[in-house]
Amino acid sequence: MAERRVSIGWAEGLHARPASILVRAAMATGVPVTIARQDGHAVNAASMLAVLSLGAEGGDEVVLASGADDAAAEAALDRLAKLVSEGLEELPETV
Repeated sequence: MAERRVSIGWAEGLHARPASILVRAAMATGVPVTIARQDGHAVNAASMLAVLSLGAEGGDEVVLASGADDAAAEAALDRLAKLVSEGLEELPETV
């Protein structure tokens, strides 16, 4: 299983706008990805309600993971980790 641990770069955490950015980005990767708070259970990163249910705040550490261990999963996690840690407005084309 591939995973990345990152701190949330959006000051407001994973609330409405940042959560929607993450969800759209996770869906765009085409790879199943989960997100979890360090002390919590993993949820589908492509589900708006699931991401919002985390209640993650800016600076909280989260774990992005994929059950796949192939190059596509690694690349998807790298891109999503960059998006979350830097609080970007859209998924980066390359890392």
